[in-house]
Amino acid sequence: MAHPFKEAAAGSYLLSIYRGKEPIDQFPSRPPPAKLNVAMEVVAAAASPALGASLPSSSSTTILQVLLLMVMLVYLVIKNLKTRRKSTCNNTTPPLPPGPTPWPVVGNIPEMLLSDKPAFRWIHHVMKEMGTDIACVKLGGVHVIPITCPKIAREVLKKQDANFASRPLTLASKTFSRGYMDAVMSPSGDHWRKMRRVLASEVVCPSRHTWLHGKRAGEADNLTRYVYNLAGEGTGDVDVRHIARHYCGNVVRRLVFNRRYFGEPQPDGGPGLPEVQHVDAVFACMGLLYSFHVSDYLPWLLGLDLDGHEKMVKVANETVSRLHDTYIDERWRQWKSGEKSELEDLLDVLITLKDAEDRPVLSIEEVKAQVQDITLAAMDNPSSAVEWALAEMVNSPEMMKKAVEEIDNVVGRARLVQESDIPRLNYLKACIREAFRLHPVAPFNVPHVALEDATVAGYHIPKGSHVILSRIGLGRNLGVWDDPLRFNPDRHLPTVDPKMEVTLTENDLRFISFSTGRRGCIAASLGTAMCIMLFARLLQGFSWSKPAGISSVDLSESRHDILMAKPLLLHAEPRLPAHLYSDISA
Repeated sequence: MAHPFKEAAAGSYLLSIYRGKEPIDQFPSRPPPAKLNVAMEVVAAAASPALGASLPSSSSTTILQVLLLMVMLVYLVIKNLKTRRKSTCNNTTPPLPPGPTPWPVVGNIPEMLLSDKPAFRWIHHVMKEMGTDIACVKLGGVHVIPITCPKIAREVLKKQDANFASRPLTLASKTFSRGYMDAVMSPSGDHWRKMRRVLASEVVCPSRHTWLHGKRAGEADNLTRYVYNLAGEGTGDVDVRHIARHYCGNVVRRLVFNRRYFGEPQPDGGPGLPEVQHVDAVFACMGLLYSFHVSDYLPWLLGLDLDGHEKMVKVANETVSRLHDTYIDERWRQWKSGEKSELEDLLDVLITLKDAEDRPVLSIEEVKAQVQDITLAAMDNPSSAVEWALAEMVNSPEMMKKAVEEIDNVVGRARLVQESDIPRLNYLKACIREAFRLHPVAPFNVPHVALEDATVAGYHIPKGSHVILSRIGLGRNLGVWDDPLRFNPDRHLPTVDPKMEVTLTENDLRFISFSTGRRGCIAASLGTAMCIMLFARLLQGFSWSKPAGISSVDLSESRHDILMAKPLLLHAEPRLPAHLYSDISA
């Protein structure tokens, strides 16, 4: 598929004209256009299929150009008025953080699209080239503020947390939250406070965590049984990404719907087609959410779907909603008709919540949005961290040996590891912390929107800015970590008191595990239980090695995200007495 600019030189030409550095001999037969015309061409390029979609029709392109021309004229008038006003008063506002010079209206979107890098890698490249820990990239009319320094991150999420407690309005977040009916993606306001209060007091509170322990334990047993069955088939090679993601999917479905399967149970403990569709759609949603889609910054492009993003959002959401809504609608009917009277899972909890006047706290749409929140939030972090940790440790057998020895010393081989063992599994937790640090699940944290103008690290952060903490930049920061690109769990072990418990939370934001602040993850207990039980059951139950013919595991990142470029495939051998596997009930 051809790029919007047929040659890279054309993009350089346009950018150089805007900055007053027109090249002399690149296009000798073409007279230099005015800035406004050049800006129009770049805006049209930003609207064209830079991500590989088919070209729009000539009529839609003409309409788009007319609309953009009108926008440009309005912009120039407003800018002229603002410039006159500013010239009449003293401007004491601090400067914006360093960043590339933006174009009118479209900001730095042309540079982002003309780059040969995904947006998140381009932003990190810009920051590295400028040598800054905080930057300002203008996308459309939005100031995007990436941060790679823990000290600056703490200034945002600790000192000024109240001002950065909102969320962006995007196509994907609006779709996945059913019109901002949820807690995670909703902008700051009364509704967000209500939904967050429901989560904190009814869903992830300590008493509820204890109440749901049996369901989590059952899914840990099923994981062990499923991997045992896979290890006994063929070569014994196991797709770690597959088992990790589906363990997380099973836990979520069990906690929310009290069921492992949406379809028919599978005899080996693995997923059926509906479960595969569910997990794949959830991960598709996560990949589309806050993904620097152009129409989120140039809203007049919304509806044209020139790159297919809108269709992908719709398809992924429809799959998740179809699978969820069947059970939510039926459960809602059962409670309202009096057929059901006992709480069995989180769905029952959400449906039956009452206020002080005995009125339902949540509508059915709010229940559906909250269920989707829980689902999206719980699957990706544990599965990604465990896949990366195992990959690193298979390449470093001494780390694998140390982790397995810890489990044998704490738990032994006569029983399976349980959640009650987690406090004493410090090295395992150090391995997962190191995976969170070096191999985070996403390049950036969920964006925080500034409710008012602010000053951060001496720079002006305008109201409405999207502040994004770089998980990569924090965890790999040379000023914080020694040899930051080396996987070294020992750096997380206590040095003063070896018996001090290691936790997965990182309140100083030297890396991000569950974030912090008003919009931080409030389910750290659930996240810790899922991460460590997944990791510990795999290490205790099986000896892991590289498949035949493989000298080392390829630790390359994917080009389009920072997951492993290829799913981790390892050879598994059972290492516990046979009866521990056969005694697990289906």
